[in-house]
Amino acid sequence: MSSEIQATQTEQQTIVSEVPTTNAATTTPTSVDWRSSLPEELKSEKSLSSITDIAGLAKSYVHAQKLIGADKIPVPNKHATEDDWNAVYEKLGRPKSAEEYKLNVPDNIKSDETGIKNFSSTAHKLGLLPRQAEGILKYYSDLSAAAMNDANSKAMTGRKSAEENLKQEWGAAYNQKLEAAGKVFKEYVGADYQNLILQDGTKLGDNPAIAKAFAKIAESLGEDKLVSNTGPNYMTPNEIQKQLNEITAPGTAYHNKYHPNHDAAVQEAFQLREMLHPNKIKAKA
Repeated sequence: MSSEIQATQTEQQTIVSEVPTTNAATTTPTSVDWRSSLPEELKSEKSLSSITDIAGLAKSYVHAQKLIGADKIPVPNKHATEDDWNAVYEKLGRPKSAEEYKLNVPDNIKSDETGIKNFSSTAHKLGLLPRQAEGILKYYSDLSAAAMNDANSKAMTGRKSAEENLKQEWGAAYNQKLEAAGKVFKEYVGADYQNLILQDGTKLGDNPAIAKAFAKIAESLGEDKLVSNTGPNYMTPNEIQKQLNEITAPGTAYHNKYHPNHDAAVQEAFQLREMLHPNKIKAKA
């Protein structure tokens, strides 16, 4: 009996020793290429090269299913006609005609109705959406406003510089000569041209060379041909100096105290010097 039990135990040990043992720490899963089960014509399909597993394939399939039935727009190629492109533009949202553009035109260019109409026609021809067309209009508006501000700034700077130069040259006669020059300019050239912007940024009517030129023309015309002045007749510093030189010239009554007009000459010379250098005369007094 004991020999039978021993034989049975021996058989059990033999069976156990034949069962293969596994070690979880050393076993590695085998990587399987999911494309290996595909037909030969699909294995080399480039569109599947970025899909690494079945889960990725499922996601790609679901995404493709969502796109089915969506409104798709074919991209025209180099052989596409103008009608082909018009079909694309209209699907994207371009108005059917240039007149149907409802553009929000900036205020500083709104008055140019002809320009806006031509722009709408060009925008429609190029297939621009209303939003794109408005963006271009705004860019042009900002550019135009910046240019206008720059021109006004230059004109103001030029006018101030011209005014200072003419005041220094004409002295007390500044207003009188400028008024006379302006009247001649308006009569023979036209008031509309006074605001013409020159290359240096000054306006034509404010340019010192133009002002001096028309002031000389006014002098040559004479007050009878121009509008007569109701105020005092002022002289420029050069005119004052010229008259002073004539009065104080050698051999004149100014240098001869026995001459009957000596006192009058001295008084007139003093007045001319006061007009020429008012601050110095007041300081001495």
